Amino acid sequence: MADFFVHESAYVDQDVNIGKNTKIWHFSHILSDTHIGEECSFGQNCVVGPHVNIGNGVKVQNNVSIYEGVEVEDDVFLGPSMVFTNVVNPRAFIRRKEEFKKTLLKKGCSVGANATIVCGVTIGEYAFIGSGAVVNKDVKPYALMVGIPAKQIGWVGISGNTLVFHDNSASDTFAKYVLVDDDLEVVLCR
Repeated sequence: MADFFVHESAYVDQDVNIGKNTKIWHFSHILSDTHIGEECSFGQNCVVGPHVNIGNGVKVQNNVSIYEGVEVEDDVFLGPSMVFTNVVNPRAFIRRKEEFKKTLLKKGCSVGANATIVCGVTIGEYAFIGSGAVVNKDVKPYALMVGIPAKQIGWVGISGNTLVFHDNSASDTFAKYVLVDDDLEVVLCR
């Protein structure tokens, strides 16, 4: 008996690895040569793959497609109906599979509902992409991004809460943070 759950309405192709305690819900489709880690959850109507790697502890809400070229590290949150692209200039009549651009979501980042991630970007560790934002360039670790195109309006901690700085330092329940030049550094993890 499998140590993961796949709803009877979901499809899982051959050559797929699914980690322990992962749940794949209604009407989802996991395509071939895809690896999904442990303790993940995929809401209804998700499509993953082919050739996609998903880390451990990833939460994918309803109506999300994770295409070839996207890599998702551990503990990433993907909000409902958020969108990935994999080609910069798609045309229905031109095949551009050899032009897929890599998109990387680093550990612990969150992407809000209905956001769009344009291919070829990296979203840094624990960054937070607001609902409806359009990300078209790399995002720094811990950055809080909103708007179209997405712009950084602040910083978030590991907790996902906006950091409030006093003398260039801030903290949350997980760590202490210091602003150095235009970057955020974690100086103490609890």
